[in-house]
Amino acid sequence: MITWRVERENSRSGARGASWWWPVGWLLAAGWAAAFPLVSDVGTHRVWGVCAALGYTAAAVAARVLPRPRAVRVPLVLALAGAVVLPLLLLVLTGQAQSEVDVIERSGRLLYATGTPYLDAPRRVEEYTPYLPGMALLGIPRALLGEHGWAARYFGDARVWCAAVFLACLVASRAVVRQRQRRRRPEGSAHVRSHVGSHVPDGDARFAAVTAVLIASPVVALPLCVSGVDLPLAGLCVLAIAFAVRGRPVAAGLVLAAACSLKWTAWPAIPVVVALLGCAWGARPALRCAGTAVAGTALLVLPSALLSPGPMVEQVLAFPTGRGELATPATSPLPGRLLAEQGAMGWAVAVTLLLCGASAVGLSLVLRPPRDAVGAADRLAIGLSIAFLLAPAGRFGYLALPVLLVVWARSVGAGSADARWSGTGSSGTRSVSARSVDTEPAPPDRDAEAQLATAGAGRRS
Repeated sequence: MITWRVERENSRSGARGASWWWPVGWLLAAGWAAAFPLVSDVGTHRVWGVCAALGYTAAAVAARVLPRPRAVRVPLVLALAGAVVLPLLLLVLTGQAQSEVDVIERSGRLLYATGTPYLDAPRRVEEYTPYLPGMALLGIPRALLGEHGWAARYFGDARVWCAAVFLACLVASRAVVRQRQRRRRPEGSAHVRSHVGSHVPDGDARFAAVTAVLIASPVVALPLCVSGVDLPLAGLCVLAIAFAVRGRPVAAGLVLAAACSLKWTAWPAIPVVVALLGCAWGARPALRCAGTAVAGTALLVLPSALLSPGPMVEQVLAFPTGRGELATPATSPLPGRLLAEQGAMGWAVAVTLLLCGASAVGLSLVLRPPRDAVGAADRLAIGLSIAFLLAPAGRFGYLALPVLLVVWARSVGAGSADARWSGTGSSGTRSVSARSVDTEPAPPDRDAEAQLATAGAGRRS
């Protein structure tokens, strides 16, 4: 009785302590969104800031006044409506977008008409295409549907397709995780009733909740509504890691090829996924993944490279790194950008630091390769953060990709007893504290039981 009372009081105090986290979190998000109409001169950011601030404020009020469990669900719906649904519809149907959306749609028209997404002699920054040819595929719907009518404006918008690819990859990654668990669920993995009658949701419910909060947060909601250009890359990277952990090298390689055909910033994912496969499944699967990824990327990129090699080098490599004929608009005050502004020597220092950081991450993959999904996602997040911080040109928004990787790895494996997802296993081994879904209970030792019975009979005699 005393133990039950202590557990009940601890649970109540924990609930009271957690009750203020949600209102405070939504208020912080509201304050962040409300700053955009005040300090930003970008129209799309201002529209999103107004809508998101209202949605986050309503979510904070609902989280404070509503009883559980509605104090979590209703605010989440309000936040998604205010930060994602309303601003996305408003911006898409009124034709407001960041320049990246126009670039994707224009490159889609060029790819559809000429077979290459690059103009031969661009004269303005808006005419540059700093992406690889795969990104132009997301602009094909605009080339096919046009802009007449609300349906064509909505379904032809590149942001809608970027978000669709991102969400599809998140859902597919969870499905990959669940494949083996469907064969046999561990005991007690569905809904576990605690001593005080509360319910702990299973892995699917937790993944859905974390994913919804992530999408509603400013980290994803803002880029999803105003540009969405980096979201497909993030989704494909997490899906490739999921396939690698499950020992499917060809599928992982194909997904990596799709990601690497969008932007060259996805290329660091190849060595990370290959190192994960090599550590968890052996050298042959790792080589198969690497070969598939390289061959697939070449198949998607080479046609445009052969049709317009000069424009592709200028627009994809020179322009984003600050060495093009025109200055890049990616001028956030990150360390690499601040160094590059000091002249040729500063640019060389930034590139040298970038190469040193890349070498350090690559060396860590050889000496201590990642052994699970969390390790691979963290290692890729570290590498990309170094690249974004030290690149001669960059934006703060790029750092959303490492955040997505870290959060995804810790939510997609929820409810899994596989150590490759829990982060406690090693090189094909299982966690000691968690039963593997594929491990059968050991049969009883009949010889040992007979020996014990004989010894007991001898003592009685």
